[in-house]
Amino acid sequence: MNKPNLWTKDFIIVSVANFFLYFTFYLLIATVTVFATEKFHASPSLAGLASGIFIVGTLVGRLFAGKSIEQIGRKKILYTGFTFFLIITLLYFVVSSVSILLLIRLFHGAAFGLASTATGTIVSSIIPNERRGEGTGYYALSVTLAAAVGPFLGMYINQHVGFEMNLILCTILLGLSFLASLFMIIPKAEFTKEQLKNMNSFKLSNFFEPKAFSISFISLFIGLGYSSILSFLTSYAQEIKLVDVASFFFIVYAIVILASRPFTGRWFDQKGENFVVYPSLVLFAIGLWTLSQAHQGYFLLIAGAFVGLGYGTYSAAAQAIAIKVSPKHRMGLATSTYFIFLDFGLGVGPFLLGLFIPIIGFQKLYETMGVVVIACLILYYFLHGKNIGVRKSNQTESVQQ
Repeated sequence: MNKPNLWTKDFIIVSVANFFLYFTFYLLIATVTVFATEKFHASPSLAGLASGIFIVGTLVGRLFAGKSIEQIGRKKILYTGFTFFLIITLLYFVVSSVSILLLIRLFHGAAFGLASTATGTIVSSIIPNERRGEGTGYYALSVTLAAAVGPFLGMYINQHVGFEMNLILCTILLGLSFLASLFMIIPKAEFTKEQLKNMNSFKLSNFFEPKAFSISFISLFIGLGYSSILSFLTSYAQEIKLVDVASFFFIVYAIVILASRPFTGRWFDQKGENFVVYPSLVLFAIGLWTLSQAHQGYFLLIAGAFVGLGYGTYSAAAQAIAIKVSPKHRMGLATSTYFIFLDFGLGVGPFLLGLFIPIIGFQKLYETMGVVVIACLILYYFLHGKNIGVRKSNQTESVQQ
């Protein structure tokens, strides 16, 4: 029996568009603090706010997109998000004060929330159900590669050419992505009158997908753990005098994900989510523990490999689970629910964990985050893992009836 085609024109376009979207996000979040400090002489706290306030805007954008995407239309939300994201990127060229920069960052985040929720929903409707794990895994590579390439290239350009060249690059890539998206055939969602009536009412379930809540709640804590690496790896590397090696951490991270993704996606589809999620959480915890013990360069790179196998695999699997357990007509809500929780963990993490670093230090921080991930493994079992057999049995009975 032939498997349905995954690598369609539409799948490739939406994956590339999502890559350039996240590439811009990661490039600017890694360089905007330097821009705020050098151009406006902003304090470290204000420069940090210029970076982090983007996440606040993203959460607002995702809340709106999740509730409205199926009523307004996936295509309209995508084009609106991309258009505003592109326009606001151009506003960085004329920013004249820190307060205006903060406002731009807030609206930029909201536009990103709209566009990225749209790309996630569209790709979920394009991927065949039989290849849900594999397709979501390959699509998630667009985020992984952006996270590895964006900060590296952004900091290099910033150092040798200047911040404006970063903005020019982002503008060109976003423009090309928008043009490419015009050639996509985007499936439309179909609703009954009762479904439309329920979706138009003002209630919590029209902002969040309840069936995706469990895996999204777990992802909040996983995002918290990963934020400890994103935010504090450089400072930790300076403390243990491994700054040169630390620059290769995310390169190893990305290479490992690229190598493992063809297998992990298929295992998700063929053997089920538990077969993928349990090992990924264990590997992520091992990666955090290895990082806490790093006193030689190779330890840091080994940690990068474990984190890639662990967090990289989990994040793709969790997104696939959120879609899998939710009704088809609520894909947009399931996508936004998952990313709202994950983004919240990534966004609040630097501030929350930063309060504990002066007390416990970086080593204990990463050890503690490893324990948190192990706790998430137990949480996953009770909230989702143990119910898979029961869910499959109920689905079989409903089909037979």
